[in-house]
Amino acid sequence: MAGLEGVEQPGQRGGATAARWVPAAEDEQALKAIELFGNPTEEEVRLPSRPESAATARRLTQCVVLRQWGLGPQIAEHAVLLVSELVGNAVRHTGARVFGLRMLRRRGWIRIEVCDPSRGLPCLMPVRELDTSGRGLFLVDKLSDRWGVDLMPRGKTTWFEMRVSDR
Repeated sequence: MAGLEGVEQPGQRGGATAARWVPAAEDEQALKAIELFGNPTEEEVRLPSRPESAATARRLTQCVVLRQWGLGPQIAEHAVLLVSELVGNAVRHTGARVFGLRMLRRRGWIRIEVCDPSRGLPCLMPVRELDTSGRGLFLVDKLSDRWGVDLMPRGKTTWFEMRVSDR
């Protein structure tokens, strides 16, 4: 992860900043992440199951959604937040050493997947206003158009899809 330390979470900034996301430093870090780990639109990117990998996953997502796919800042902001939640769940709850990240686009939709070797299913919990944790799948449920889990022979893929307008 050389050269990727110290990057802040995109969700900590306002939406206006996301609309202007082309600063050279962030752009360079996103491109460096793709260079180091691969392009998640071409193949599954394997990341170490550590909390700091969430920043790499967010950076990859932002780069793909804004730069490669040319989608708007609100879609990017939501996709980055939801990736962060799915990665956080994979890191905290699966005991895995690595997880995978994959991004797909088809006419009118984007799909982002996080794969891990655990077959334990995530659970959408009721959320109250003052809850400080346990909101991850609640956010995925509210901000995505569809989401789900596909069990695999050795693990699972948790995914979300969002509608997008094709130009």
